[in-house]
Amino acid sequence: MRVTMMLADHAQVAEGKLYVTGGGWSLTGPGPITSGVALLFHIPWERTNRKTSFTLRLVDADGHPVTQPGPIGQQPIQVGGQFEVGRPAGVPPGTDINVPIAVNTVALQLPPGKQYTWVLEVDGHSDEDWRLSFAMRPLPPAQGNPTLPPAIPAG
Repeated sequence: MRVTMMLADHAQVAEGKLYVTGGGWSLTGPGPITSGVALLFHIPWERTNRKTSFTLRLVDADGHPVTQPGPIGQQPIQVGGQFEVGRPAGVPPGTDINVPIAVNTVALQLPPGKQYTWVLEVDGHSDEDWRLSFAMRPLPPAQGNPTLPPAIPAG
């Protein structure tokens, strides 16, 4: 199975189509980020008419799950589900059937200057092509007030 993945500012599925706004980036931040992951599953003819399960999770550069505060403490950033696609009438045998899925995040608090990867698993299996990496920009240099001259002691 092939899967096309893209980072975006926002992704949405409507009427069986995938709509992507601000897609194709790999560098963002610093600061809280809200983003989308656009997924387009290309289901081979022989895999239609059966359930397919998927999990999309965010990991850091070392492969550890990234967590955020949740209602019951720190929670890994991940989403999953399942779908089943049938063979539409009149479609020639052997045709791939596409299934679009959009995942959007709330404001993620990710440390600046670090790299992250969305990892997709389908039916418990992963593939090197099912990884989508991005980096957070480092914080800009501090731009405080100009340095005041040293105080002259009274006396």
